[in-house]
Amino acid sequence: MGKGLLKTIKIPIIFVLIIWIVKIMEYYFDLNLYEFGVLPREIMGLRGILCAPFIHNDFTHLLNNSIPILVLGSLFIFFYKNLSFEIFMWLFFISGILLWGIGRPNYHIGASGIIYALATFLFTSGVIKKDTRLAAISLIIAFLYGSLIWGVFPSKVNVSWEGHLSGLVSGVIVAIFYRNEGPKRKKYNWEIEEELDNEMKINYILKN
Repeated sequence: MGKGLLKTIKIPIIFVLIIWIVKIMEYYFDLNLYEFGVLPREIMGLRGILCAPFIHNDFTHLLNNSIPILVLGSLFIFFYKNLSFEIFMWLFFISGILLWGIGRPNYHIGASGIIYALATFLFTSGVIKKDTRLAAISLIIAFLYGSLIWGVFPSKVNVSWEGHLSGLVSGVIVAIFYRNEGPKRKKYNWEIEEELDNEMKINYILKN
């Protein structure tokens, strides 16, 4: 169990360590990396799709994003295991490309889009699959991060609501695309018996 837990949380911890190292280096060397953020509809701004999630405005912004990444990232890897990297890449790039297409013409930075993508992916997957475990996670996400929905509306000038919206949309799209992949809903005995009974009836009708 210890090895399984370590495998689940290892990648989220590494991701969080990287964004903290980037911020500490930025602070220590008096750098300003905001120009590596997403700059919508500008060719130079495309590099932000790769770089922006690792850059944060200040340590408060960084801390606010660190805990959700650890929680949601760990849950995501736990449920999707070998598929997690593939799905994460889709979430990462789709949310970034959408932001590049719909964002205001200024630099957008931070991992908030990734957080929205993970949260909505897990929530939507739980609803689609009707898996009791994912459904429970969906309820937890709705309870803990329910206020995230307000983040997709323009509220504060210095908050990239477009990044939040892009993450939300990408999470829903990818969850629908992978609706038949990942964790399977546990079937109860009565469901299995019902399926076998229906199969027997079909076979009887075909033979006669």
